[in-house]
Amino acid sequence: MSIFSAMAGIPDINEGLEEFRKAKGAVLIDVREPDEFAQGHVPGAVNIPLRQFMTVQEQFPDKSTPLFVYCLVGGRSKRACTGFTKLGYTDVHNIGAFNAYKGPVEKSSAW
Repeated sequence: MSIFSAMAGIPDINEGLEEFRKAKGAVLIDVREPDEFAQGHVPGAVNIPLRQFMTVQEQFPDKSTPLFVYCLVGGRSKRACTGFTKLGYTDVHNIGAFNAYKGPVEKSSAW
């Protein structure tokens, strides 16, 4: 984690991914735009852009599903987590910024 990220209170995505891997039935959500997601994302992540955060209910109707959320620098994931909590999800984790991610990257088509 960078000094800036630590000072800004942004969680370390690498630590968050360790928690994600241990959580039974957890879902990893990337809330960046589809073109950003296509350029590179954490393998296994589901893309639900922030502007469409309410669609989480269609994909994951069980409100107890553990949701682990990230974006590019941490702001959108923080807002998405607030939204998911307001929708009734009870196990929501903002794991921070993709730009601090140190693992393999998967690329895909934006459409």
